Amino acid sequence: MQGDLHRLAHEFSLKSDLDGTWAARPVELIRDHGWTVLLIEEPGGEPLDRLLGHPMKMGLFLRTAVSLATALSRLHERGLIHKDIKPANVLADPESGEAWLTGFGITSRLPRERALPDPPEIMTGTLAYMAPEQTGRMNRSIDPRTDLYALGVTFYEMLTGSLPFTAESPMEWVHCHIARKPVPPGQRLRSIPAVVSAIVMKLLAKVAEERYQTAAGLVADLQRCLADWEHRGQVGEFVPGIRDTPGRLLIPEKLYGRTRDIETLLAAFERVVVSGRPELVVVTGYSGIGKSSFVNELHKVLVPPRGLFASGKFDQYKRDIPYSTLAQASASLIRMLLGKSEEELGEWRDALREALGPNAQLMVNLVPVLELVIGAQPPVPELPPKDAQSRFQLLFRRFIGVFARREHPLALFLDDLQWLDSATLDLFEDLLTSQDVQHLIVIGAYRDNEVDAAHPLMRKLAGVRHAGA
Repeated sequence: MQGDLHRLAHEFSLKSDLDGTWAARPVELIRDHGWTVLLIEEPGGEPLDRLLGHPMKMGLFLRTAVSLATALSRLHERGLIHKDIKPANVLADPESGEAWLTGFGITSRLPRERALPDPPEIMTGTLAYMAPEQTGRMNRSIDPRTDLYALGVTFYEMLTGSLPFTAESPMEWVHCHIARKPVPPGQRLRSIPAVVSAIVMKLLAKVAEERYQTAAGLVADLQRCLADWEHRGQVGEFVPGIRDTPGRLLIPEKLYGRTRDIETLLAAFERVVVSGRPELVVVTGYSGIGKSSFVNELHKVLVPPRGLFASGKFDQYKRDIPYSTLAQASASLIRMLLGKSEEELGEWRDALREALGPNAQLMVNLVPVLELVIGAQPPVPELPPKDAQSRFQLLFRRFIGVFARREHPLALFLDDLQWLDSATLDLFEDLLTSQDVQHLIVIGAYRDNEVDAAHPLMRKLAGVRHAGA
């Protein structure tokens, strides 16, 4: 509910950036008797999703597509990224083909931003139309080309009457956008001109650099198609995108020179998936060299086996707070559960209660949000320090074991290990050398210029290796 209010307020704040010739502009935000209502100018037309369900006639499609791509171009010229392009957020006139954008609740003013690899259940946007990078699992930023992918899905639905993908679960939608290649619309329906089909497939490229780079470039190609169709009843052949020239320099976000390293990381994860034996991967380098970006390449391969990812970052000013980084990573795993259905949440609740048993309150003390899943827990008896440490290490292993399983292996990324605390260091060793932890890959990153041979981390890593990890 609070999120809906925020979206309405955000959409209203964009009022001066939107133009009634291509957008349904907000007029007033009214709060009355506990209700918040956003009044919007009605430019005409009706929601595009009401006009779909069957293939659209080619003439109407091209007129609507030109108008819609032009609207998106105008939005991008204002420095805005819509982030939720879909038929329900388009008003279209079924006679003239005029179209207007609406639904600006999550529109961004940033030229680029990074999406977090949140659970699909709580992602902002609409999964069926979501660009791969918007899932947070492509190691790429969201930029105006993200909207062009969603527009491609919308065009596909307009042309064929159906979406390019079908999925039965949120994670399956993510997998479709990241890994599956859609059947070209021209193969679904032979009456679709080859160039129109190629334009849509270019919009649906998995990597942003292979899509149209600007909505204006797309408009130029669609106008050429429309002119051909209206004059000759067919669309002549041409190469899509030849007039697509970005107005600013777009630096590719591909990692260069790291192919072998990435293959090593992915191979380690594959071994964990197949054998179940936990592994540790250590990534070193100076600050700013791209260690986190390198590790984020793992997100793509976590999707097909339903792998889970949790991360924590050590802080040099919190070295006196034991387990603070593990608490951060554990909390991200618990928040993942909160967006699930009651039935799924119940399964996780039972697994956590069984694993943690009568000592569950210790984990609640570390990760307070856990109480929202398993409920209030009885207090735990005090023990001498050494026994208390052993009890907690066992409890944490059991907690991790709930998430690190054959059906969903767990990748745990711990950044800035040069600042880790001594308690976490001991837990780190226990986790990697224990026989009862399976299907876990721990990735640790540290600044090697700040870690010498006498650093506690190096001694602990040597101990972990000696123990056979």
